[in-house]
Amino acid sequence: MSVKQEKRARRQKKIRSKIHGTKERPRLCVFRSQNHIYARLIDDAESKVLLSVSDMEIKSAKKSAKSESAKEVGKLIAKKALEKKIEKVVFDRAGFVFHGRIKALAEGAREGGLKF
Repeated sequence: MSVKQEKRARRQKKIRSKIHGTKERPRLCVFRSQNHIYARLIDDAESKVLLSVSDMEIKSAKKSAKSESAKEVGKLIAKKALEKKIEKVVFDRAGFVFHGRIKALAEGAREGGLKF
């Protein structure tokens, strides 16, 4: 494991010790890879993933910037969550800095109607 990965794992552990998702207010967990971004709603009480979305689900004819696709992922997860009558979530940035694609996904989720 590189130093960068170790630092992220340490931040992730610290964040996860403070937040907890429930069925009424699940945890919106974000993962950012080199090329893609993923978002999941997790109920930690039952250890279940309620729904998940990635940028690979978005069908766009043209190539968009990574931050634009992240914003679309946020809007899509908000739409699916509202269909399941979930309005409030706890945002889990999973050790990533709240900047760039992570921030764009959060803004998209807020625009879509999620409250956090």
